[in-house]
Amino acid sequence: MDSNLSQDIKKKSGKSRKPMFIGLLAFSCLILLAAAFLLWWVPYIGLTNIYHGLPLIYGGILAGIVLVTIAGIVLLISTVVMEKEIFFSHKLRGAVVHIVFPLMVFLGRLLGIPKERIQQSFVEINNQLVFSLPFKVKPERLLLLMPHCLQDNECKVRITGNVRNCERCGRCEIKELVELADENDVKLSIATGGTIARRIVVENKPELIIATACERDLTSGIQDSYPIPVYGILNKRPYGPCFNTQVDMSEVKKAMKLFLR
Repeated sequence: MDSNLSQDIKKKSGKSRKPMFIGLLAFSCLILLAAAFLLWWVPYIGLTNIYHGLPLIYGGILAGIVLVTIAGIVLLISTVVMEKEIFFSHKLRGAVVHIVFPLMVFLGRLLGIPKERIQQSFVEINNQLVFSLPFKVKPERLLLLMPHCLQDNECKVRITGNVRNCERCGRCEIKELVELADENDVKLSIATGGTIARRIVVENKPELIIATACERDLTSGIQDSYPIPVYGILNKRPYGPCFNTQVDMSEVKKAMKLFLR
């Protein structure tokens, strides 16, 4: 993939949220080490009574689990810092989606970090792992999945069933999205919520999704769509949530150029 385009997209996203993600990962390492020590130390006396070598065996098993886990965390942090794939690190995306993110939310709650900030960090890290995927897709296998709140609130045209119903008046960015999809022969769908979005994904069977939504919907969408990779673009909310929202079209175009064959 074009590294210059990748860097442009990162700059457009503003201040990086990666340091918070890395800090929470490092904190989870400390918790893991403490938990492993307690799991070894607490039954130590009882295990010795069964067999004098059992504590060492038990400790060795725990140490192996801890080392493998820490190695995965270090590999993930290295990928984030160096901004490129290292030793098939893109395969860690499943662990990030299903294990690391829920852990980050839990730790963030303990440390008083707003959930929205953690969701923003998760989307950024997920995007970087999607960037590292060693493939590009055909236009017909890429899906642009956009929220209904991008449509002008006063528009009477129903576009959720068929986005081509858009009259292209230019009052919202749906017009640009339709034209962009037509120019590149990619699929474009509009969703009114998570249930509809999941149905759209099942019906279209894409190999890759470029989606726009708020923090909550993007993170849940990334989790629900796995193993299909989702590149997430946070929407803009100048009038508040779910009302005449906007999307950075330049970021959508650059992401498409990166992922399309």
